[in-house]
Amino acid sequence: MKHAKYIIIILTIATLTSCGIYSFTGTSISSDIKTYQVNRFENNALLVEPGLERDFKLALEDLIQNQTNLSLVPSNGDLVYEGEITGYRVSPTTATSENVAAQNRLTISVKLRFFNRKKEDDDLEQSFSFFYDYDGTAQLIGTTKTTAHEEIFERLTQDIFNATLAKW
Repeated sequence: MKHAKYIIIILTIATLTSCGIYSFTGTSISSDIKTYQVNRFENNALLVEPGLERDFKLALEDLIQNQTNLSLVPSNGDLVYEGEITGYRVSPTTATSENVAAQNRLTISVKLRFFNRKKEDDDLEQSFSFFYDYDGTAQLIGTTKTTAHEEIFERLTQDIFNATLAKW
């Protein structure tokens, strides 16, 4: 009976210790990194959507804020995100028998430059892209455009987060 008591205590301690080092977001952020900044993402796409760079910047800031304990700063951040929107393209993906688009696709592409001022080996320059398909008879305005931007930004920002902080 004494041995069972010790085994339970050891298992409890091991379980609590292992949970203490687990991160639910999967991040691998060094303890000396406290701040991040997101610089303007200039819109260099051939088709320019007004306000897109602001909305993308805010979406990236919000995702990092919600998934880490880092503080957003306007300058001199330990982590720096910057880049440009390189593509904003609408193209037909499928056609009907009358040669009209049955479905359209909005694709947004972003080129990211990431700098870790505490560990330069983590610096990254990479392009990210994602799309949203919508009905060919619909116009890319109003709720369709809002939904498309939100879904694309959600995926792009999560991909950027995973590449820079989660190392996936």
